[in-house]
Amino acid sequence: MSSSPASAGRSPIADLAPQSLCAREPHVAADRLVAEMVPPPRFDSVRFETYVPDPDQPSQTEAVRVLSGFAAGLGGAHATGSGRRRWFTRTKPAAPAGPRGVYLDGGYGVGKTHLLASLWHATPAAPEQKAFGTFVELTNLVGALGFQQTVRTLGGHRLLCIDEFELDDPGDTVLVSTLLGKLVEQGVALAATSNTLPGKLGEGRFAAADFLREIQGLSAQFRPLRIDGEDYRHRGLPQAPAPYSDEQVTKAAYAAEGASLDDFPHLLKHLARVHPSRYGALTDGVRAVCLTGVEPVPDQSTALRLVVLADRLYDREVPVLASGLPFDQLFSEEMLNGGYRKKYFRAISRLTALARDAKALVED
Repeated sequence: MSSSPASAGRSPIADLAPQSLCAREPHVAADRLVAEMVPPPRFDSVRFETYVPDPDQPSQTEAVRVLSGFAAGLGGAHATGSGRRRWFTRTKPAAPAGPRGVYLDGGYGVGKTHLLASLWHATPAAPEQKAFGTFVELTNLVGALGFQQTVRTLGGHRLLCIDEFELDDPGDTVLVSTLLGKLVEQGVALAATSNTLPGKLGEGRFAAADFLREIQGLSAQFRPLRIDGEDYRHRGLPQAPAPYSDEQVTKAAYAAEGASLDDFPHLLKHLARVHPSRYGALTDGVRAVCLTGVEPVPDQSTALRLVVLADRLYDREVPVLASGLPFDQLFSEEMLNGGYRKKYFRAISRLTALARDAKALVED
């Protein structure tokens, strides 16, 4: 079976029907959550050398310089013992140590995840001594392992990279503040990306002032590093393709090997039944996602679940072919002006890039 629907002289309908994400309810073991804490496939081969700074944005070149030095500095600690658990011997500083982490702040599409993954690759440590995951994946790990076991699991690491660091509720604020404090005490270096400065985390989403001590504690762990620029995913590129018809999307789904086909409203309902920690597993083996009837998301809880799915699809480089409304009309004006606006803009940016990738699925 061909992976492209454009093969000449063949029936537009393949022998096998496409998969359905709505038919999947994956269960993910805790050991898989730990094993998958590495840069996702899209960022597996990125390095500082492959990052292309915008010449009009000197902060991007500066970020590469600072992070390269940060990675080199992590090679100074030495470990004793054997196995995955490591204990680092460090000389106690004469004065209070500065931040044990670096925090990449900037708009969506400036290459923060590329730089974070490059830092992971450049850090001179064995893969099992460094971890990479999104903020959601980190909190899911605590839920699966328990707090103390998570501290023991990550406490022997040299580096923990946290992508898309955002605090959505007070419980997460206290949990992550305590966890990172414990890890820093054990010598773990931290690196994170976000669209929000450390001191502003949680702003507009909950009563951040009531949790100011925890937020300030988080901020103290990091040296902020601002990265300016425009979204590289759309820099100098044509506009994303307009949505296709239901017929075109269905035809492509049947013709493309490994494609899934779902009605968008039904998929949104299904996401409510699957924990976000399993959205990666939900797309296992899927090589293209085809959606019919894309319409505005009805509420914020649904919108936030869709953001997580968009992130997992983008990480795995899964193209998205859709009919209905264009992706920049998914979220209401109220959502785009609210506390989660940066998440929504990131989802629009990533889905637009995946829609562009999906053009090859449709016959010319």
